[in-house]
Parts: sequence; C-alpha cells; structure tokens
Amino acid sequence: MNFITRRKSIDALTEGHTRLKPTLSWPHLVALGVGAIVGTGIYTLTGIGAGLAGPAVILSFALCGVICGCAALCYAEMATMMPVAGSAYTYSYAVLGELLAWIVGWSLILEYTVAAAAVAVGWSAHVAEFIQAAGWPVPVALLQGFEAGGFVNLPAIIISALVTLLLVIGTRESATVNLVLVVVKLSALVLFVVLALPNFDPSRFRPFAPYGYGAHLDADGATRGVLAAAALIFFAFYGFDTVSTAAEETKNPARNLTIGIIGSMVLCTVIYVAVAASALGAASYLDISRNGAPLVHVLQLVHHPMAAQTVAAAAIVALPTVILVLMYGQSRIFFVMARDGLLPFSAALSQVSSRTGTPVVMTVLTGIVVIALAATLKLDQIALLANAGTLCAFIAVSLCLLILRMRDPGRVRVFRVPFAYVVAPVCIVGCAYLFKAGLPLFTQWWFVLWNGIGLVIYFLYGAWRSNLARKA
Repeated sequence: MNFITRRKSIDALTEGHTRLKPTLSWPHLVALGVGAIVGTGIYTLTGIGAGLAGPAVILSFALCGVICGCAALCYAEMATMMPVAGSAYTYSYAVLGELLAWIVGWSLILEYTVAAAAVAVGWSAHVAEFIQAAGWPVPVALLQGFEAGGFVNLPAIIISALVTLLLVIGTRESATVNLVLVVVKLSALVLFVVLALPNFDPSRFRPFAPYGYGAHLDADGATRGVLAAAALIFFAFYGFDTVSTAAEETKNPARNLTIGIIGSMVLCTVIYVAVAASALGAASYLDISRNGAPLVHVLQLVHHPMAAQTVAAAAIVALPTVILVLMYGQSRIFFVMARDGLLPFSAALSQVSSRTGTPVVMTVLTGIVVIALAATLKLDQIALLANAGTLCAFIAVSLCLLILRMRDPGRVRVFRVPFAYVVAPVCIVGCAYLFKAGLPLFTQWWFVLWNGIGLVIYFLYGAWRSNLARKA
C-alpha cells in the first residue's frame, strides 16, 4: 500500500533525469498563456454560453474569472517552487503521493488533449463558414465530425497535424510562431470591440437572466442557467496553467513563471469582459446562440462585412495558437509521467531529441490522439469533458499549496500567494461546485469512468513499475 504514501522529494525533482532544454523568456510565457486562453472560448463558446444563460452569461464569465484568478495565484507559487515540467501532476506527486498524482495526471489528459481537440473543432467551424462564403465546392460531410452529423472533420485533422509538426521542430520555434499569431488574434478582437460598441443597445440585456442563475434541467433536456453556462465557458478561461508545464524549459523560472501565469490571466480577463459585453450589446443573445462563429455573425449584423471577414480570417490564422499550447502542455505531462516510469514503454516515450531538446515521440503520440478526437466529436461534448479534467487539476494544486504551507512552512517561496488560506479554499470550493452543480450528470459519470480506466492501467503497471516502486 506504499503507492498511496510514496512521494517524490521536492529537492530531488531535478536530479537523475533527462532534462528539457531551457529556451523560453517571459514574453514567450505570457504569449503561451494568452495563446491558450484567448481562443475558441471567446470566438465560439460565447454564443453557446449565451444560449444557456442569456445576457447573464457575463456573470458566468465573471464567476469563472474569480475562480481561475485564485487558481492562477496558486499555480504561480507552486510553479516557482518546483520549476520542472509536469504542472499539477508534478506538484501532486511531491505533496499528495503517487496514487493521487496519477489521478491528476490522467485527468490532465482530459484538460489538454481533449481541449486541444475542442479548439480544433471550433477552428474548423470558422474554416467551414469561410469556405461556404467563398462558394468552394467542399462537401459538408467533410467539414463536420460523425457526432455532429457529418462524416469526418477534415479541417480539424489538417490543423492538428500541422501543429504537431511545428511542435516537433522545436519549443522556441513554436513559441515564437505563437507570439506572432497572438498579436494577430488580439488585434482582431480589438477591431471587433471598436466596431461593435457603437451599436451597443442596453435593451438587449432585458431580460438579463431568462434561464435563471442556478443550473437546472429544461424541458428540452438542456442544462441552463448562469452556473450551467459557467461550467461550459470555464473552458474559455483556463490555459494559464499550461505556462506551468513550461517551467523546465524556462530561463530564470523564479521570475518569468510568475509574470507568465498571472500576467496572461489578468490580460485575458480584461479582453473577455470587453468582447462579451460588446457582442451581447450589439446583437440578441438568441441570435448569437444559434451561430457557430458569433463574433463574425455580429459584425455582419452591424453591416461590417469586410471586418467580419477580417475577424474570421484572423480566427482561422490565430486559433491554432490554442491548439499549439494545449498540445505542448499535454506532451510535457505525458513526457514526465513516462520519465517517472508510470507508463508502459517509459524508456522510449521519455526520450528527448538531441537536436531540438523536445520529447518528439510524446509530441507525435499527443497529435494522434487529438486528431482522432477532433475528427469525430462535437464541440460542446469535448469542452465539457475537458472542463472536468481542469477542475480536478485546479483543486489538486490548491490542496498542494495548503498542505505544503502546513507541512513545510519554512521552504523558500519566490512567489507567495497573498491570503493563501482564503484564495486556495475559494478555488477548491468554486471548482467543486462547478463540477457538481454545473456539469451535466453524463459528463460527471464519463469523468469517473475515465479515471476508473486510468486506475486499472495504474494498478496493472505503474504501481509496480514506477521509479519510486523500483527503489522501494
């Protein structure tokens, strides 16, 4: 039963392992955070959220912002204390023990891999609209996955494969491309706000919360309300935690990780509030909720067709930054789990390229999984499953912070969370509430089933073959 209690030593985290090459500075990290956060959530899930909460979806954004802000602070303290790859999985291994670390790592697969697939599907929706507007003779069956009524989502497959190739080339190269595309993406959102705000009509915010504030099941079988929308658009806020997976590849991590995690979260919160308010003030939430590319649709409604095409083109060009960052994060989680001996074929899977300093095998494996999911599933189904994994990870990091504060209060903390005994519990309670009250029952059960499968794999292999098990 020592697999429950055995933990990695914080002081020995960087010893005896093949290390990733440190190449990233704080601008790269801020861009990674913004690249992951600002994406499908604001370009597509704004409409889906409006259909669940009406104009009160702004409160859903605010609620998610508070919870994610608390989580960002916790991540900043843990990441600067343990500047190695692995994020929440690594923190859990050092604080909570191997078994809980496996559960967190297995849940992170839902956060990163599944979320990357969701963004690929969202990106494909913009491509499909662009193709149809241009009149190109592409069958609809090739623009949607099987679960969405088509045959296969070809654009999602293509973009996932291209991102995988870019990540294989190298981390710094990928981060530089991401930085350029983030600038393009933010410029398009600023253009949207400038053109939509003059059409702002306060009457569109009445009724403000047509579906109520709590999550409840409607007659059509949909879970609606402010909390239900928050559980879905929570997907739009996370991404800053991906910065923590880059800890091992960061130059001067004590300084740069704090800037990257907190800076990207603050910047993106401001952007989200401005864009969501502008969209809901310029068009009816009922109209927005029925469109797969709501920002483009709003600009068309307010008679800015050229700007609409510009925003659509910017989304097509820049949304892949989210896929890139999420696939980057997942490949590093896989890599560290293999490096710890928890996965079959760990020796091969934890190899690092001598030329690029990146885990090529794990990157390719991550790309294959993302392609398979994005080719077949619907956006809302994928997003909700990804949210379940993220909520689990946020709770784990907050618990790690509280336990380590009590277990090892004298350890040097480069960044200390202010009012930690308030911030961390707010994150834990908020995430637990969103999971229980906001996510549909089928999502909760799929999450439990997913971790059940993970535990079977762990007890068949990892519990007996991990590096710590072999040392015992």
